[in-house]
Amino acid sequence: MLHSQQLSFFLTAMKRIRRLHTFEQIKLLADPRRMQVLRLLMGAPATLTQLAGKLGQSPAWVRHHVRKLEEAGLIELAEIRTKGTVTEKYYRAKSAALLLQELILPESDRPTLVFSGSHDMAVEALAEAVAPYMDVLIHPIGSLDGLVNLRQGICHLSGIHLLDTSGEYNTPFVQRFFPDRAVRLITVAHRVQGLMTAPGNPKNIRSIQELLRTDIRLANRNPGSGTRLWLDAELGQLGVSGTHINGYDQVVATHTAAAELVAGNQADVALGLQAAAAQQQLHFQPLFEERYDLVLPEDLVNTLAPLLDHLTSAAFRQSAQALTGYNTALSGTTITL
Repeated sequence: MLHSQQLSFFLTAMKRIRRLHTFEQIKLLADPRRMQVLRLLMGAPATLTQLAGKLGQSPAWVRHHVRKLEEAGLIELAEIRTKGTVTEKYYRAKSAALLLQELILPESDRPTLVFSGSHDMAVEALAEAVAPYMDVLIHPIGSLDGLVNLRQGICHLSGIHLLDTSGEYNTPFVQRFFPDRAVRLITVAHRVQGLMTAPGNPKNIRSIQELLRTDIRLANRNPGSGTRLWLDAELGQLGVSGTHINGYDQVVATHTAAAELVAGNQADVALGLQAAAAQQQLHFQPLFEERYDLVLPEDLVNTLAPLLDHLTSAAFRQSAQALTGYNTALSGTTITL
């Protein structure tokens, strides 16, 4: 057993969560045998003999994998104990858990940039327009998760439409996520959201309150999306939770997918963009207009120049205006943080 002082040091060290950054570490843990050794040493320090017993392998087999893990900086020697002529070496993991999350991009002369954030149809058009100059890969995961990804460095720019309790869009969230980092907030457009229903609105759905009706099936958006957060806030003001809504757990990641569920009679209503409703020829009941912004690090402004230039162009305004419910009067405007 470890002495109390050594045990205390072990427990303190084991509270850390490390993020893997190097390809060599990731490659090493692709071997399930080394992964199992590491996981055992995350649980408690152990000798080669103890590990061999738990794994049903020889100490020599274990020694080989322990040496590899030690060379990679994933484990370390915790204690050497001597009992008579026997010397025991205890190894331990350097952290309680490992986060394996890396962005792997093509190696090319063309810039490849990852957009991670709220789904927006104008952003899709923007990415298509700059395709001759760069590849913009779109990962629609919602406003909040997009900001998390940008903060963690696993995307290059994000898109958000988050209404703060102060009544202001986006700025308060960016200030809270990036108090120590220079980022830029640029408006893509103002856009209209509302209730998308079947043509003619056969069930006469005109308000959020009517989502509580038992004869209505909702197609909901993913947690963390600005649309979902808006809906949950409205339900909170009504004093009800999503568990009272039929279809609240039927979740999709984009406005387009929500509209398709309504068009395919798999849902009676969805909260989403007027542009998505128009695309599927659905009935639309407008509820609010919001500001949709891009968030990007200042040090990537030059890299993103083709995209930002197009955002202020007449061609972009024309393509966005063609999307029903988009207002491009302030497109390309930088918001002061």
